[in-house]
Amino acid sequence: MNDDRGFSRRISVIGLGIIGGSVARHLVDAGWDVGGHDLSEKAKAKASSNGVTILNTPAALAAHSDLVLTSLPSAKAAVAVFDTLLEHATGPMIVAELSTLALEDKFALRDRVCGTQCAILDCPISGTGAQAANRDIAIYASGESAAIDRMEPAFDAISRKLIRMGEFGQGSKMKLVANLLVAIHNVASAEAMALGQAAGLEPNAIIEAVQAGAGNSRIFELRAPMMAERVYEPATMKLDVWDKDMRAIAAFAAELGGAVPLLDASIPLYDAATQQHPQSDTAAVFEALRALTNSDQGAGS
Repeated sequence: MNDDRGFSRRISVIGLGIIGGSVARHLVDAGWDVGGHDLSEKAKAKASSNGVTILNTPAALAAHSDLVLTSLPSAKAAVAVFDTLLEHATGPMIVAELSTLALEDKFALRDRVCGTQCAILDCPISGTGAQAANRDIAIYASGESAAIDRMEPAFDAISRKLIRMGEFGQGSKMKLVANLLVAIHNVASAEAMALGQAAGLEPNAIIEAVQAGAGNSRIFELRAPMMAERVYEPATMKLDVWDKDMRAIAAFAAELGGAVPLLDASIPLYDAATQQHPQSDTAAVFEALRALTNSDQGAGS
């Protein structure tokens, strides 16, 4: 199976969770021959039902395709996957690393493949799980330009926008900056919803009015309806996973000596929400704001 340039349309996706599962499904829908791997039997079963060929052995992972997308929960998992691919690879391979990891972890992966036939791209995704499901994500691609060119048809199949950020690592830097805004916009949305309800405004009326005005944001659109209903499952970004991202942003800012007072003010609110609702969507930060606001007098109590 080749594209109009003669390139193979076979690809592997390692990590079939909220993001990776959607990525694999979109590739199948776009006509790719997709192999997939995950430690979760549930994730594998769902991917298989969407047309993904499940790869259960290291040799099968390496043999299926010379193009690989990884969407993994931790640096430890990424190291294990890369070591497996390198051990069993039989020829040149391009791996686009989509995960949100600390910058030093991405560079450690690059160092791991240095001198091998494997080219690694740093390509974090901007968007929630719900956005990934709707192919409404942006990819911040960084690394060797020719490797990005080779991956571009796959990126087009899973995203609404590919943004080329330059040399390796620039993609993760941009993702940290973008996630800073996500963190703040989410707390700001929760604060506005809590204050509006304390004032006696009906939650859905708040949403309609904000979305029609200058205070709207993409995060408000995604998360305010969950706050209005106070229902935070299914989670498109779990609070305990988001905690990792928050720490990465804070460490990045500290290393640069950058002032992030709004992030600093947000972290305790996320900590409070995570203690109570670790598996819930990050919209549950509304509960932490609600506890600090006299919401019970309003329509949303």
